[in-house]
Amino acid sequence: MARSIFITGASSGLGEAIAVEFARRGYAVAIAARRVERIETLAPRLKELGAAAVLPLALDVTEFASIDAALERAAREFGRLDIVVANAGVGYTLPVGRGKFEQMRQTIDTNLTGAIATIEFALPRLRAQGGGQVVAITSVAGSRGMPYLGAYSAAKAGLHRYVQAVRAEVRHEPIVVTELAPGYIDTDMNRGAKSRPFVIPLEQGGAILARMIERGVGHRYVPVWPWALLAPLVKLLPTRLIAPPPRKN
Repeated sequence: MARSIFITGASSGLGEAIAVEFARRGYAVAIAARRVERIETLAPRLKELGAAAVLPLALDVTEFASIDAALERAAREFGRLDIVVANAGVGYTLPVGRGKFEQMRQTIDTNLTGAIATIEFALPRLRAQGGGQVVAITSVAGSRGMPYLGAYSAAKAGLHRYVQAVRAEVRHEPIVVTELAPGYIDTDMNRGAKSRPFVIPLEQGGAILARMIERGVGHRYVPVWPWALLAPLVKLLPTRLIAPPPRKN
């Protein structure tokens, strides 16, 4: 039986890139996302690339109970779920105190609570089948609070701490816990950013992510260099060096 993977936020960006890479590796791939038309278009491409099976699933991770149903359907279809990737996320440029709370709440609900819910609903299934792997996609932006990315940084930092706790709790179980923290990978989410230091192409980023997932790493920055060096240093920068210029009234 082919190994299987379940990916949230698979309609574009990193989720789609991960799905492509695992299709090439012959996995059975469940692609879950809100944009149904995108995953239905992606499904035949994944089959052509070599996926053992493809299951498109309509899923909004902010409708938390629906995550459990999507995982159940994929597990039934494939027989088991070897890897569950909590990747769904949104990224907005949101200045604080400027009437953007609803988008901030959506960011937290999707990037943090939705990811935690995905892992929480996945773990009982992995235990019942004798093991598996959960993967959380965080970000180098979780290293510190960045201007205009307050909610996004908070969500990724919170997910990082949650994953650390999961790893400690399941240490003696046959469950692999992987956290991947990308820097700038060329996706629709960040193409509007004024600066994207050390950006890498999406295909390259997807290949790196897939290799690290298959290797079962614990925590890695993507790409490893220069972010393994830079991300810890970002925490030490004085606020004046990252603060934006004064707003013009």
